[in-house]
Amino acid sequence: MKLFGYGFLLLVVFSGIVFAQERQQKIFTATVDQDGVQRISMTGGEYFFEPNHIIVKVNMPVELSVKKTSGFVPHNIIIDAPEAGIEVNQNIGKDPVIIKFTPQKTGRYPFYCDKRFLFFKDHRARGMEGVIEVIE
Repeated sequence: MKLFGYGFLLLVVFSGIVFAQERQQKIFTATVDQDGVQRISMTGGEYFFEPNHIIVKVNMPVELSVKKTSGFVPHNIIIDAPEAGIEVNQNIGKDPVIIKFTPQKTGRYPFYCDKRFLFFKDHRARGMEGVIEVIE
């Protein structure tokens, strides 16, 4: 029975690897709500973020709602851009998490998932990344 258990575990792990597909760029341009906040909904899943290119305006508050698709693989979202006032390191789950920030500098800032399983490539290397583009 142990052999079956290990075989099943390997099947689950490798199914994500085999069926992970390269995703096209999904661009989302945030609009400013009546209350002056730019709201974006994002989903993270088996080695993707959707949308994976977000355009927001500088010096206007952003609320990024992030959740993950179903599955057992843990994910997070990291945005390391302190020069722009954006510093995020948040685990994501099936329930949406609201991340708030106000971008203070125009530019392109990457976001990604840095989770990894054992000795495999981390999720960013497998395509779970994107960019926040801050414009005037």
